Amino acid sequence: MKRFWLFALLSASALAQPSDKTAQPEGQFESLFHQFDYDRKAPLDIREEHREERGGAFITDLSYASPGGGRVPAFLVIPSGHGPFAVILFGHWMMPGSPFRNRKEFLDEALLLAHSGAASLLTDAPLVRPGFVEENQGLRAQAQNAESSRQQVIDFRRGVDLLTARRDIDPTRIAYVGHSYNAHIGGILSAVEKRIGSFVLMAGVFSDQEFVFESASPELKAFRDRTGEKALRDFFKKYAFDDPIHFVGRSAPASIFLQFGSDDKGITEAFARHYYDLFSEPKKIAFYKAGHALNSQARLDRVQRLTERLRLSPVDAEAIARVPDLK
Repeated sequence: MKRFWLFALLSASALAQPSDKTAQPEGQFESLFHQFDYDRKAPLDIREEHREERGGAFITDLSYASPGGGRVPAFLVIPSGHGPFAVILFGHWMMPGSPFRNRKEFLDEALLLAHSGAASLLTDAPLVRPGFVEENQGLRAQAQNAESSRQQVIDFRRGVDLLTARRDIDPTRIAYVGHSYNAHIGGILSAVEKRIGSFVLMAGVFSDQEFVFESASPELKAFRDRTGEKALRDFFKKYAFDDPIHFVGRSAPASIFLQFGSDDKGITEAFARHYYDLFSEPKKIAFYKAGHALNSQARLDRVQRLTERLRLSPVDAEAIARVPDLK
């Protein structure tokens, strides 16, 4: 989740029912699609800061050039051996105050999956990179976050370039895992980055405009009243490229697995099932007795889904259970 409505969503006690709005027509989609163009021939300028071995896998702390400016901090986890390895791109949540609102969120999972033959790239989103200065003035803040989301989508595409340039990576076995804010990013990626064949999207919102206007959250109602309907409608029109509803209906042929918490105060089951309906087949949805952070059963299902889709060796269930739950 993201922007002001992230915080309203996390504190919401009730949400309206979703509508049956659909995505953009084809011509408009093409215009939105090209918002994520970039120069694939530009140098990645990879800089390695540190490398260590941990539990039979190698973790490299590196960065690469972002087409949006600055650099993308990342961990690259490579299994021991010669490959070719499947690969997973991991995108963290943005929970305020969490020590894992960065690339550390999925590091333990990446190390587990390395034992099954998967490499991983875990990046920091622009919003948590060194030097980021947050705007806090109304729609100017929302515009900043929309531009940061566009940069994040392109930075993940550049991450695919980085990985597929390696001789030890199998370019036919690529997956993406995104939580909350980066589930939203994954919804867009599912349409614009067809080299990724499998997605696991955790506790995400995939129709921003619909959510903002139809939520019954008191915080969001106050935000709507304060900002004004016309200003909000104009904003969503200008930044339509940042609303996944325009993209998720074009997720095929990628496989989609959506995970939601039944105790998540922000996303009701009705909204979650509505999001599921928006995606193309093949797809799957699962609910867990958990909040926005999800739980160990979701982690087990996620790892098993990835091992199946990427044709990896099974991961020991007890080892998965030992990974600490996210708070």
